[in-house]
Amino acid sequence: MGRSFALYLACCAWLAAIATPVSAAQPALPLWEAGIVAGAASTPAYPGADDRSTRALALPLVVYRGKVLRADRSGINARLFDSDRVELDVGFAASLPARSRDVALRDGMPDLRSLVEFGPRLKLLLAAPDAVSRVRLELPLRAPFELGHGFRRHGFVFEPRIVYETGSDAGTWQAAASVGAIAGNARLHAYFYDVAPQYATPWRPAYRAHGGLLATRVGLNLSRRLTPDWRVFGLVRYDHLGQAANRDSPLLRRDGGWSAGVGVTWTLYRSAARAWD
Repeated sequence: MGRSFALYLACCAWLAAIATPVSAAQPALPLWEAGIVAGAASTPAYPGADDRSTRALALPLVVYRGKVLRADRSGINARLFDSDRVELDVGFAASLPARSRDVALRDGMPDLRSLVEFGPRLKLLLAAPDAVSRVRLELPLRAPFELGHGFRRHGFVFEPRIVYETGSDAGTWQAAASVGAIAGNARLHAYFYDVAPQYATPWRPAYRAHGGLLATRVGLNLSRRLTPDWRVFGLVRYDHLGQAANRDSPLLRRDGGWSAGVGVTWTLYRSAARAWD
């Protein structure tokens, strides 16, 4: 939901690792690949925050293309149904914590702990303009759980979006552009924007969040294979919070925020078995 550097970088890397042409003539890919992803990214500390998080990081990268279990750019998921135009899966994603002492607006408040999101996602193919392009609608609905405090659930998040993908894997740039929205119930918004009375100050009055729109989002991903083992990738996105349900929260200070990341993936191992075997 906009504040995790590790998840943000991993999504960029998964996009670079599994992006493939749409043509039915494309070669079968390895069942699994393992390697390293390294890069840097800058994101808001949380949606609407004044403070930013900018870091460089190196992580292990695993891609698995099983018929049911998948580890790809969308996270780790189990595919329940798959046809030419409709796919349904269940998966999860994760985010890193944000310490309140590093965010001026949240100074003295509880930290934002790591969240794990779990739930179904429906993907519908809307169009395939040519052999290497496609347009699809994604409808994920997930429940975020806070690590710590007894694995407490924080409502639900709904992130519908339209995605346009184009490009081949033959040494050319591949791109994915998306536009969508992020919405949730009051429990989700409270995690970011509630100010309990005991944390109220003259400059941060008490506030109780309510459900609705969190942000609208546009994004662009780019990747290119340099060699069979090396890829470069980049991502930029913008979240607009001008019509956010909790625009009046003292913790929401900006109408929008940019995020950007660049990096490289290095594949060290790949299976001899093919994903389509």
